[in-house]
Formats: sequence, structure tokens, C-alpha cells
Amino acid sequence: MTKGKEDKSQQFSPQGNPWLNRTVFGAGIASFFSDLSHEAVTVLLPSFMLLIGAPVYALGMIEGISDGASSFMKLFSGHYADRMGKRKGFALFGYLSTAVFPLFLAIAASWPMVLFGRVVGWIGRGIRGPPRDAILAKSVEERHLGKAFGFHRAGDTLGAIAGPLIALALVGSVGVREVFWLAIIPGFFALLSFWLLVSEKSPAPSGEKRTLISSVRALPARFMQFLSAVLVFGIADFSHTLLIAFAIVSLTPSLGFVSATAAGAALYVVRNIVYAIASYPFGALGDRFGRWTMLIGGYSMAVVAFLGFIVSPPDLILYGILFALCGAFIAAEDTLESAVAAELVEDRSRGLGFGVLATVNGIGDLVSSILMGLIWAFVGYTAGFLFAAIFATTGMLLLIGVHAKDPSRPEPDK
Repeated sequence: MTKGKEDKSQQFSPQGNPWLNRTVFGAGIASFFSDLSHEAVTVLLPSFMLLIGAPVYALGMIEGISDGASSFMKLFSGHYADRMGKRKGFALFGYLSTAVFPLFLAIAASWPMVLFGRVVGWIGRGIRGPPRDAILAKSVEERHLGKAFGFHRAGDTLGAIAGPLIALALVGSVGVREVFWLAIIPGFFALLSFWLLVSEKSPAPSGEKRTLISSVRALPARFMQFLSAVLVFGIADFSHTLLIAFAIVSLTPSLGFVSATAAGAALYVVRNIVYAIASYPFGALGDRFGRWTMLIGGYSMAVVAFLGFIVSPPDLILYGILFALCGAFIAAEDTLESAVAAELVEDRSRGLGFGVLATVNGIGDLVSSILMGLIWAFVGYTAGFLFAAIFATTGMLLLIGVHAKDPSRPEPDK
């Protein structure tokens, strides 16, 4: 691609904003369709697991193992996408793998098959994530990173709102498996959107000849300190699919299983709506007032949410408030962790940097989701939420400590 064509593609700005170029817009659209696809499946997964007779801990294992596999794949895809200068190609392959994920669930008769399909789909998410984020980060000036990632996350989460709503509208008339089959369609729309709209700016190979391990060791020390806080907080950040199962179980005695299932799905939609609404504001406020400060605030919201589930009775309105708070802290976490990472790592290594960030988050997801499922199954829900609150608090304090070590560093656009 010539430089002139690259520049022209980057100038596309539907609302006249200098950061909302064709690549940012295209990445947001692709994420919308991709999330619509897999969230239409996710919202029905807890009930589907119960219907096929899966044990309580199985959902935690599925979420933890698939998230872990996804995140470890991000480490390799980020490294080799940087090294080969093929970031868009890696991302497209990942979108393809994710698009076929609902197929495996549509034909599943037992939870191990669900696990296999989820791992295939989430490996695709792992492959596409770091190269996509690196392309996105390079498409805007550093002072606009928060807004660009916030827009992308908002598109991602608008799909996560539409997916469950469409699934709930269809499941009563066509059935769960039929919804899984239909979910394949938007997955391929995501693939086409990324292919046609996203342009990779200066996709030259980095020329890096170091091994993966030596390349990771060469990442900035401050970035690695940041990752220590992310890891500890991640051990508290279990998959919110488990929250759907918790709501269904807690509300079934008062509402009945069918109504509790609908309520659990509706609460998840509330979480996703807040996530979508909050993503861009968190990014913009981070650009204006400090990304570290806003991320610390997001971590503190998680602590409040986990403690809230401990003291709250099984009430639909109270659960709605807590699910909304979960959506807010996830919006801050996803948007600002990526923006801080882009700030700390130079462009030639950003694919790897995003991969390491995702792997660290994946380790947390793996541990937290499996442990939460086991704690809930054998100890109780209160113990699980207390575990999450303790680790979230520790991660927040570590993040404060890492930020305080370099107070002279100016925040962008203060």
C-alpha cells in the first residue's frame, strides 16, 4: 500500500473528529458484529449447561480454560505479528476462527464439547486481539488513545447488548441450538468489516530477531510493574457469565427457573448497556484527567460490586444496580488498561506488549473463573465474592503504588 493511500484511508472521519478515522471506525464495527455473535451464545450458555446436565463447576472450567487459552495465544500472536509485519493478516485469521465458534455449540451434546468449541473460538479472539490493538494504536496520535480505544470498546459492547436481546427474542420461537446456528452469520460480518474497512499503517516487519522470551524481557520496566497490578486484580476478575448463573440460582426460589433465566439474561444486558455507555467516557476522561487515575477508580468500583453481592439479598433491582456497577468497572478496565499499555510501550513492540497484557489478564481469568466455580460449588457464594473483593483491593493498591513510583511523569492532556 502506498503512503498516499494509507493517509487517505486514515482521513475518513464520519463526525469530523480527527481521531475517528476509517481504521478506528472499522475496528469498532467489526467488534460490534463479533460481540453480537458470541454474546448471543454466551447469554444462553448457563441455561444450556443446566439443560444438558453439566455440573456447577463445569461453567467455571469452560470460562477459565478458554480465557486462559485465548490470552496465551495473544502473547504469541502479538510477538509474531510485530516480527513479520502481518498484523492485519493475523487479525483476520482470528476473526475467522471466532466466527465458526457457535457451530461447535450448536452440535454439542455434552459439556466437554462446549469446552472444545469455546476454546477454538477464544483462541481466535486471542490471535486477533494484539495485532488489532496495535493497528488501532498506531492509527491515532497518542493524545487520542483513550478516545480511540473507548470507541472501539463501545462498539464491542453495543454488540454485546444486541446479541443477548436478539437471542432472547428468538429462543422462545426457534430454540437454543437454532440461535447458535444463526449466531454464525454476524461473526462473518465481523470478518468482512475488518477486512474491508481497517487499514494497517506502515506494516513493515520490526526486524526483531530475539526470541519471544528475550523480547518480553526487553519490554519497559514500568510496563512490567504495571502488569503486576493487572495480574493481581485479574485474579478477582472472574467471567461475568458466572454472574448470570449466580443470578439464576439465587432468583429461582422466588421467580421459578424460567423467569429466573430471563432475569439473569436481562441483568447481563444491563451490565453490557452500562459497559457500552461508559467505555468512551472513561477513555476520554482518561485522556483529559489521567489514565492511571481513572483506572484506579475503575478497580475501586469492582471492590464495591463484589462486596455488594455479599450483602445484597436476592432482589432483582439490587442485582440490577450491582450488574450495572460491574459493567462500569469492566469498561474502565478494558479501555484504560489498553490505553496505558499503548502509552508505556513503543510502537515497534506494541503487538507484543498487548499480547503480554492479555496473557497476564488471561492468567487472572483462568485462576479466577476456575476458583470461583469451585468455591461457589463447595464453599458458597459469599466466600467466592469475598475472595474476589480481597484480590481486587490488593490489585488496586498495587496499581496506586506503581503509579506513585513515578509522580514526575506527566499525564497526557491534563
